[in-house]
Amino acid sequence: MLEILYQDEYIIAINKPSGLLVHKSFYARDASVFAVQELRNQIGGQHVYPIHRLDRKTSGVLLFALDKECLKIMNDRFATREVEKKYLAILRGWAPEEMTIDYDLTNDDGVKQNAITYFHRLQTAEIDLEYNNHPTSRYCLVEAIPETGRMHQLRKHFRHIFHPILGSRPHGCNKQNKLWLENFGLKGMMLHAHQLIFNHPITNEQITLNAKVNEEFKKVGDILGLDLKKYK
Repeated sequence: MLEILYQDEYIIAINKPSGLLVHKSFYARDASVFAVQELRNQIGGQHVYPIHRLDRKTSGVLLFALDKECLKIMNDRFATREVEKKYLAILRGWAPEEMTIDYDLTNDDGVKQNAITYFHRLQTAEIDLEYNNHPTSRYCLVEAIPETGRMHQLRKHFRHIFHPILGSRPHGCNKQNKLWLENFGLKGMMLHAHQLIFNHPITNEQITLNAKVNEEFKKVGDILGLDLKKYK
């Protein structure tokens, strides 16, 4: 069963599990289960229309419209940046305390697109895990707010500043990912859409949705000694 965070007659939101595709994709033809069909089945066969996207390995708040009118309204609001998306990520190394990454990204059609991400560092960690001739490894927890919504934007932006998201493939650090797989069995990616703030498409009331982090994110937080109480 999908965890439903909000539901009325116009919109519905879930806490998408890591590993679940939003819908069928050319890039993941191995998948047979999708959030769209799972949610539709869960609410009695009613059609649901995804308003935005999350990567397969990204967990967190995912919003759907229940009719095409609300879909259009919310699509327009996402396009005009009237919706605020907040993500939690665990990065390799200690990133700056805060930073705006303004770095263009090229899409699959070869078109360069402006992409902007603001983030601030929440916590730092250092553990006894040997890496690159260093006896310890450093990590940090950040909250990231993308101003634009390009494909794999956060993964690419954090790699660009040399603080890749732990568990990200292919836009991560293969050596760190292998180290965590071998030592801790980590297969997921430490990126979670923890909050979505928007105005309701019909009532215009401001809505804030929060999604708890998943068990694997909690496990990594425990290994690193991070305080995730407010996100559990």
